[in-house]
Amino acid sequence: MTGEIAMSTEFLPMTKKELTASTGADRADFVYVCGDAYVDHPSFGHAIITRLLQSRGYSVGIIAQPDWKTEESIAVFGEPRLGFLVSAGNMDSMVNHYTVMKKHRKQDAYTPGGKMGKRPDYAAVVYSNLIRKKYKRTPIILGGIEASLRRMAHYDYWSNKIKRSILLDSGADLISYGMGEKSILEIAEALAAGIAVSDITYVRGTVYRSRNTETAGEDAVILPSYETLLADKKEYAKSFCVQYQNTDAFSAKTLVEEYPHNVYVIQNPPTYPLTEMEMDDIYALPFARTYHPCYEKDGGVPAIQEVKFSLTSNRGCYGGCSFCALTFHQGRRIQSRSVDSLVQEAEELTKDPDFKGYIHDVGGPTANFYAPACKKQIRSGVCRDRQCLFPDPCKNLIVDHTDYIRLLRKLRQIKGVKKVFIRSGIRFDYLIYDNDPAFLKELCKYHVSGQLKVAPEHISDSVLQKMGKPSRSVYDRFVQKYKAMNEKLGQKQYLVPYFMSSHPGATMKEAVELAEYVRDMGYMPEQVQDFYPTPSTLSTVMYYTGYDPRTMKKVYTAKSFHEKEMQRALIQYRNPSYYELVYEALKKAGREDLIGFGKKCLIRPPAQKQRQQKQPQKPAQKQRQQKQRKSGGKHERIYCRKK
Repeated sequence: MTGEIAMSTEFLPMTKKELTASTGADRADFVYVCGDAYVDHPSFGHAIITRLLQSRGYSVGIIAQPDWKTEESIAVFGEPRLGFLVSAGNMDSMVNHYTVMKKHRKQDAYTPGGKMGKRPDYAAVVYSNLIRKKYKRTPIILGGIEASLRRMAHYDYWSNKIKRSILLDSGADLISYGMGEKSILEIAEALAAGIAVSDITYVRGTVYRSRNTETAGEDAVILPSYETLLADKKEYAKSFCVQYQNTDAFSAKTLVEEYPHNVYVIQNPPTYPLTEMEMDDIYALPFARTYHPCYEKDGGVPAIQEVKFSLTSNRGCYGGCSFCALTFHQGRRIQSRSVDSLVQEAEELTKDPDFKGYIHDVGGPTANFYAPACKKQIRSGVCRDRQCLFPDPCKNLIVDHTDYIRLLRKLRQIKGVKKVFIRSGIRFDYLIYDNDPAFLKELCKYHVSGQLKVAPEHISDSVLQKMGKPSRSVYDRFVQKYKAMNEKLGQKQYLVPYFMSSHPGATMKEAVELAEYVRDMGYMPEQVQDFYPTPSTLSTVMYYTGYDPRTMKKVYTAKSFHEKEMQRALIQYRNPSYYELVYEALKKAGREDLIGFGKKCLIRPPAQKQRQQKQPQKPAQKQRQQKQRKSGGKHERIYCRKK
């Protein structure tokens, strides 16, 4: 069935009765416990892993969002023949639950009806401990983003401390980290052959515990011990840098981390990248492409809306942004599907009765990365000590949008397709390094609808350097090229830039510079992304240790909530509810010159503000300000409004 998209309306069993009806067996080979609602779509990790196991002849039962307060919730199928698979879901459960200000979120897009409270904090640990309490010896394999990014000792923002490997806290036997298709099949084959889970120490893309280092091999890299990491932040930064340099399958070494009482957590090298054919086969599995019908009564699962009519064309990213965990999870090597595979999937989308003619996205972590960065990566992996685009493009970088353009053209020609959007984001620096303007032309002409979202993130070169992003001049060049192309095509389309406040390296001085840039651009960001210290990113290590792991130079970081609020408020200085914060920030930065009546001023003096507040407001103005106040406390990115 290679290369064919097979659609299905049959979901995997969620009860023992369904298991028996569909397989004839009263015991599942594997039971998958997940923090998300059951959505059988390839954008959800649990859907890919379970469908892949099913395609190899294994029976799988789904327990979605079990009640973690009772053991019976994970005993729906009884004890599985081979083991439990556990995932917190598509997001780290703590990111899912809390804003960067550590306040509870109001909605969970991965839960029926968007309701909060259907999964616990540190869900993978809680689920695994619950299973271990009920089933003492059954193998437990952790997977998903939460386990993947917490596989070794890591800084946890919510408890503000270094936590042990999630393998130890959960009581699980193995972690399948990264994109786990290859590793989970190898684990399944070993368990089915009768190999004890404690002896499965050889599978790439896994982490296991041991009482010695004999299985690690002679060339294994010994990381600083857990006790050393607790005692010395510099050692933690150095340890993370070693891990960061060992994320490519072709060059990575086995890593060993020692814990008290002669316990070792051993990380095998990552799995090898999927070939194009392997990617095609995975996305050709018989996904139902929607949420389980049992959620219909609750209004469905909101997360499906953004992905139901989207196409995943690639994985991995060699962009190297410091605040992104992709290097740790998917790796820097690009893995892509064939044009034919994507076209076939798109043709199937047009048959869905809910399809209105719009493909919402064609891409991956970065839409216009459709092939490895250079020929060297294909044969020997990515470089350990340099980036492809940062600080300047590597001389070996292949800048070519030809295949991506070919894909987009074929998608546009499909009967029933009105428009193909690119919403997963483009790398604007890669785009402008392409001497052929064909992609920019087609992007502006066919794939933008009024606004294009891009992510310069900041405009201060010193902050951009910490972010691993190109300099401001590169973004300025893109802005001019985008503007010129739209003028040439006779179209009025705008850029929607994403900005991040409080990233390591950003003092109040740089925050004011960003506010001035926003002023001159004429954009009023209604919401801003605060830097969020999530597990296993370079930026998070900078936040915790105060050092850049790449250089071991000191880095300033705004840590108090009040300072973070001031930096965010500066970008939204037009919002009346932020006046006091902006005023305080400008005074602190010594920029009182921006308080006044001149064209370059950000806010009026306090006395003038009070007089303005006493003046009666027009209904439309009052309504607009009320709307701004309601949105002001959120920290997610949305569109900017043109002045």
